[in-house]
Amino acid sequence: MSSHVKPSDMPKDRDFTGGMIHSESCSYIGSTGEKKLDEQILKLANEVASSGKESCLLAEMMISAVRISRGAVTDGDFKTINRAVKEMRIANEVFYPYRDCRKVAVFGSARTDPEEPEYKAAVEFTEKMREAGFMTITGAGPGIMAAGNEGAGREDSFGLNINLPFEAAANAFIAGDEKLVDFNFFFTRKLSFVKESDAVAAFPGGFGTMDEIFETLTLIQTGKAAIYPLVLIDAKGGKYWKFWQQFVVEHLSRLKLISEDDFSLYKVTDDVDEAIEEITRFYSNFHSYRYCGDRLVIRMQEKLTEAKMKKIRKEFADIVKSGDFEQGGPLPAESGDEKIQDLPRLIFRHRRRNFGRLRQLIDMINE
Repeated sequence: MSSHVKPSDMPKDRDFTGGMIHSESCSYIGSTGEKKLDEQILKLANEVASSGKESCLLAEMMISAVRISRGAVTDGDFKTINRAVKEMRIANEVFYPYRDCRKVAVFGSARTDPEEPEYKAAVEFTEKMREAGFMTITGAGPGIMAAGNEGAGREDSFGLNINLPFEAAANAFIAGDEKLVDFNFFFTRKLSFVKESDAVAAFPGGFGTMDEIFETLTLIQTGKAAIYPLVLIDAKGGKYWKFWQQFVVEHLSRLKLISEDDFSLYKVTDDVDEAIEEITRFYSNFHSYRYCGDRLVIRMQEKLTEAKMKKIRKEFADIVKSGDFEQGGPLPAESGDEKIQDLPRLIFRHRRRNFGRLRQLIDMINE
């Protein structure tokens, strides 16, 4: 691992769902339908897995693979599933050495020329994000993607390249790097973007950019991905995202297709420094969160004052399912990660809906 960005006290288990995927159990690994084969698979999983917990997951994956091979699937289905799992594995192997570093994903048009102000703004943004301690992830192509890799520099860049007939190779700033991953499927590529990022920045772009930001917003809005900052950045004086915002306000909001609190999930700006402030402020006291059973545990750098706790209890009672907000230490489900054991926690039973309000709570924690 060679990078200018230094590792931070990130959680050892980077679960992008915030613990929403239930714990594994050997009681629910399924069956091939043949008891003897099930026993052979479990024995093999126990022999090759590094821990008992992983052996159950491995056995479940092996059983799923056997059932796929014997089930009602076409050759095309089988190849698709195999390729998808292979791409996910390769991406995980590339990101694993850098799991302790915060990262920002940068989206935007492949058609933006280096002379355009949006390109220059993307270069400036990723340069300054590197100085703020963030690596950069781009789609590895030309345009804004190249600007992102150029600004961050090769050592602090990742490229998630999609194989397309009209884009022959990755941009010069990431081509040939060990942190470049080639994808055949957009959905496995988008999964890597979402689960490896700690923030997203989008510059003006086409259908792909729209797809990526709406995917991010949908996952955060529904609680399928943990909340993190999303900034939509124009070059100084640009109106691309302002007109996008106008559409959201005049159509989605006016027709009550989204809630007022959903506006807290993103920020529109034409100021690079304001965009950087939006991201870095998010992590000023807030550290991370995860669900432990029916409780949400928000980890913080500093304990909240009693005055702040009183304000939170008054203003955010609507997001509490039962009980109250309490401060404390790590719960038993969080054991095994030494780096974050000493962080203070805000703990409560979350309703698991209206995640714009949860973002507003995080903003109050950071005040």
